[in-house]
Amino acid sequence: MGRPDEAGAPEETSAPEPREGEGRPISRRALIRSGIGALAGAPLVGGLAAADGLRRPPGRHLRRRWASPDDEIVLGVSAAFSGPSRALGTELYRGSMAYFSHLNENGGVNGRRLSLRLLDDGYQPDPCVANTIELMRDDSVFLLFNYVGTPTVTRALPVLKKFRDQQVYLFFPFTGAEPQREPPYGEFAFNLRASYRQETAGLVDNFLAIGRRRVAVFYQNDAYGRSGWAGVREALAAHGETIVGEATYTRGTQFDSSMRDQVEVLERRSPDAIICIGAYAACAAFARDAEELGLHVPVANVSFVGSENLLALMSEGRSDAGSHTRWLVNSQVVPSYADTSLRAVREYHELMARYDPPPPTPDQVARIVENEEYETVPQSFVSLEGFLNAKLIAEIIRRMGDDPRRSRIEDAVFQVRDYDLGVGERVRFGPGRRQGLQRVYYTFPEDGRFVPLDDWAARFGA
Repeated sequence: MGRPDEAGAPEETSAPEPREGEGRPISRRALIRSGIGALAGAPLVGGLAAADGLRRPPGRHLRRRWASPDDEIVLGVSAAFSGPSRALGTELYRGSMAYFSHLNENGGVNGRRLSLRLLDDGYQPDPCVANTIELMRDDSVFLLFNYVGTPTVTRALPVLKKFRDQQVYLFFPFTGAEPQREPPYGEFAFNLRASYRQETAGLVDNFLAIGRRRVAVFYQNDAYGRSGWAGVREALAAHGETIVGEATYTRGTQFDSSMRDQVEVLERRSPDAIICIGAYAACAAFARDAEELGLHVPVANVSFVGSENLLALMSEGRSDAGSHTRWLVNSQVVPSYADTSLRAVREYHELMARYDPPPPTPDQVARIVENEEYETVPQSFVSLEGFLNAKLIAEIIRRMGDDPRRSRIEDAVFQVRDYDLGVGERVRFGPGRRQGLQRVYYTFPEDGRFVPLDDWAARFGA
């Protein structure tokens, strides 16, 4: 492979654009563990050639080479592989690896293997910024891929803008927020999934259609939560309604935390439905406490929540799991992984069963928090999304032919105008369209998994 050539504004929690500054470089590990701002401590002298303190020890990522570097295309990943949201990064990775493993066993893309360089950010912004700088410094990393989360992505985007001459693009982040879809950062990212605005608009429309007009919001107090909150507010305003109540929680909240205060705040507003914009541990805790405190109204979650992990937390060790999950409804941005009428879902089942990709080993990614237990999920909406991400990025690289270069990536993406990914909706990109899919799906828990919701009135009619 030739050497690479060189959507809404972020919420107020986003960092300013990286700039050159003075000061002593600090180690990447110390940066992550202390939680201080990456850009304040490590100068970026001469583009990305400095900040040596951000180097990762060799061999701590997935880099199984073929005969020579020209036989491999490396995708850089910063995602949550540790912490309370580790299931999201892990399952997204597993879905992608199911496809990449099959692809590489069958000759790769135009004779080149696709591999991943993995860095853990723990779903925290500062480590993600440090990771992004490190990945952009690495000449072997062709593009960025499978990032997880709004608070992380919104902080990474200014790095891409600052070093736009590097022509590094972020592909298919696991977030539906607006910053990577709109100016001034939208030109540096490509999205596959529908947006949170589309998800929240659909939830609001369906609740109002069945007479549930008093909608409250429970959200993570950061860029992600406010992005979803803004989507709910905008959708309600289109119907002449407003948010009747809101409650927040802090990113990183665990399932064993009490959400009694948040439930009581919303209960006093007498909502007909609650839309949650959060991660699975906190949203599961909220839904659990809402049920136990008698707030019996639909509790909706957007796709980022990680449906299977949320359901597992709410069901584990309970003989009455159905009573605790009966009010849940989750929006999704990929079809049901049980819908084997779809070609891509059949492929996903076959390759996940064949390879059963394990979580990354310590030799593949150095985790911020070590030795955390994690049990993989056989199939999930998250790993299906990772599978589709891998399938599409391979197709884009294939269209670049025998001479893949960063300078040619945009043109290759814009060639994807009516591509059949196998999900019942064609993928289309263009200069004014940097999101490939538009459809949103709705699901509810039944027999231990989320299944398609076809009749809102029968399930949740007021």
